[in-house]
Amino acid sequence: MDLLEKTFRWFGPDFGVTLNDVRQTGATGVVTALHKIPTGEVWSTEAIKSVKDEIESSGLKWSVVESVNVHEEIKTNGTNCKALIDKYIETLANLSKNDIRTVCYNFMPVLDWTRTDLNYKLADGRHALRYDHVAYTAFDLYVLRRKGAEKEHTEDIRLKAKSYFDHLDETGFQALQKTLMAGLPGTRDVISLETFRDHLERYQDIDANQLRKNLINFLVQVAPAAADLGVNLCIHPDDPPRPIFGLPRVVKNREDLNYLMSEVDVLSNGITFCTGSLGASRDNDLVALFKEFGSRVHFLHLRSVQHQEDDCFYEANHLEGSAPMAALMTEIVKEQARRMEEGRSDVSIPVRPDHGHLLLDDMSRSGSFYPGYSTIGRMKGLAELSGLEMGVRFGLGY
Repeated sequence: MDLLEKTFRWFGPDFGVTLNDVRQTGATGVVTALHKIPTGEVWSTEAIKSVKDEIESSGLKWSVVESVNVHEEIKTNGTNCKALIDKYIETLANLSKNDIRTVCYNFMPVLDWTRTDLNYKLADGRHALRYDHVAYTAFDLYVLRRKGAEKEHTEDIRLKAKSYFDHLDETGFQALQKTLMAGLPGTRDVISLETFRDHLERYQDIDANQLRKNLINFLVQVAPAAADLGVNLCIHPDDPPRPIFGLPRVVKNREDLNYLMSEVDVLSNGITFCTGSLGASRDNDLVALFKEFGSRVHFLHLRSVQHQEDDCFYEANHLEGSAPMAALMTEIVKEQARRMEEGRSDVSIPVRPDHGHLLLDDMSRSGSFYPGYSTIGRMKGLAELSGLEMGVRFGLGY
């Protein structure tokens, strides 16, 4: 049976990691996107081929697109929605022409993944990403001053947030704002408070039910087209899997995944199974989720978070923390065996170590990397996950 396809996310030469670096990690595949093309614009066949040729000249393969971002007009079902969906399908067609057939995307409104601390110091000196719900609440209540926010936070959290904010110095405040208002991965953009408030206003009348309808409206048009093109779409879960600043989230748990998979029940409508995103909620049983939806998983993001009090968490070592990674890997290998028995062509599921700690020599050039995407920490994670996979295969007789 084929092994999992080992991949490494690459944001291009401006983010501290070269393709030669990627090759030396043990990965054979690259996960990337045309980050400089604005969301909503078509990726031309020529632009895609240029990046693909660059990757292949380094002895690697462009395995997964992460991401073809979904325009806010699609998420809100705005006046330009249909035209933007047509452009999205055109991009998928151009990717298919270049034999790139796995496309990750998300449907999180306005913000991508959210953290409050990009340099959380661990006991041994490494740095990790962390989400502090108290810090987030302090920003929501006392910086953003979002209308109605008080009702969304418990009294205990509000009191802790007030104390946190009262003790926050200017350096800490600027770091928190920059972190929470970060733009899309692959950019160094920071959204201004004024712009962010404008975004919130656009979502004033869009609750979770409406956002879910808008997602289905997108999928019923795009997923069949993707199937015709031989492309698999794989939606990334919300990170963290809870509403943020009043913005709804609709890919956060079993109920959400079941709805999306059943409403558009074609194989091309699939899942990026991110154990870190789903695992940030104590209510999500990762093993049970994979058992139920494994046949629709087209891409694996494997990492672990360590739960803390007050709904806080930090990103732990890949084989530690709160995620039952050995049990998960066992189910992943079993899913590969099922696919092989069914004659499916996608037995070698692409997997990447999702994020990594900042450690060793990478600390001296931390500013070069996109947060969470330094070289050595992810290489360490890839090695650990590869070793776990081999051990599981030996134990199962595969």
